[in-house]
Amino acid sequence: MKTIATFLLTASILLAAPEIKITETFKGQNIKLPVALAIPPDGTERLFLVQQFGKITILPTDRSSDEEITFLDVTDRPLIKQQFEEGILGLAFHPDYAKNRKFYIYYSLQDPKHTRVSEMQTFADDPNKADISTERVLLEIPQPFWNHNSGNILFGPDAYLYIAIGDGGKANDPQRFSQNTFVYNGKILRIDVNTRAGNRPYGLPSDNPFLKKPGHHPEIFALGLRNPWGLTFHPETNQLWAADVGQNAWEEINIITNGGNYGWSYREGAHSANARSDAPSKGAKFIDPIHEYDRSSGLSITGGIHYRGKAVPELQGKYIYGDFVHGNIWALDFQNGKKTTNAKIFKRTKGSLKPTAFVEDANGELLILSHDHKIYTISPKK
Repeated sequence: MKTIATFLLTASILLAAPEIKITETFKGQNIKLPVALAIPPDGTERLFLVQQFGKITILPTDRSSDEEITFLDVTDRPLIKQQFEEGILGLAFHPDYAKNRKFYIYYSLQDPKHTRVSEMQTFADDPNKADISTERVLLEIPQPFWNHNSGNILFGPDAYLYIAIGDGGKANDPQRFSQNTFVYNGKILRIDVNTRAGNRPYGLPSDNPFLKKPGHHPEIFALGLRNPWGLTFHPETNQLWAADVGQNAWEEINIITNGGNYGWSYREGAHSANARSDAPSKGAKFIDPIHEYDRSSGLSITGGIHYRGKAVPELQGKYIYGDFVHGNIWALDFQNGKKTTNAKIFKRTKGSLKPTAFVEDANGELLILSHDHKIYTISPKK
């Protein structure tokens, strides 16, 4: 017997992706540069909004309310010198959060410039307040430039923490970091926050691809990425999907596999990047994206989620993503290892939509976080 989720996924093949309209929500909130949203696995269905300048707030149940609940405020720390890609960038709740109150954040710091992944807890008597004194630093990663920090973090179905890190910035991967297994930049890492490995403040999953390989950081799960922006696990297949922002020609969507190499900075998408003159190492195998688009369609991809809501039934099972610069939104249908359709469902003709993240609320409905300091919902275009 098919599950409801499987039925909806199958039904998405049969229904054409419709055009949508977007509507601002949470208008009473004083939102500044929303970049991520997470829901703790504790049954409360609270929406924790990451605001890049240094705050995490809890959105009110009443979406018309102007009540502001500040969960974490680190605006007193030296987070940002250039606001565009620095600040707090990621938030993830421990799978056992209901018992241990642990959560994880990814944020930037200055002098010297680096990014940090830390564990914290909430106060035992106040689940709406982070106890900053409990901060336990897990990783600190040097950043040569202000951009390409990435910063998406999430727990996988395996209960390990996945961490996306950009190539360090500027253009053409000048430090040659993405293919360098001595550094974390340009990679997706995977760690076990529940154990310890040697003097590390975390453990290493036994099937990490480079665990016992000399010259490789054992935390590396995948490499050859430029600036992954938008990580999600498929709700049915558990595959890890990642959008990767291109440089001069191609934006791409990848399915991330254990030990996979996605080509940057030798390739951009499935094409030669013309970013370096040296040859790849002997035997290097690069994985093609499952979808890419060129500069006629957009300039900076924002990765999405597989839609599970009811507001637009025809989108169920499809991967909804967009472009930060052009403000367009698409629905990608990818079934049985094959792209079937990719339909543009929203074209920005007015307004200031610049999607920074596609997330879902506790009911599976899509929320679009935008660089114009707003949050949007979707509905069918009449």
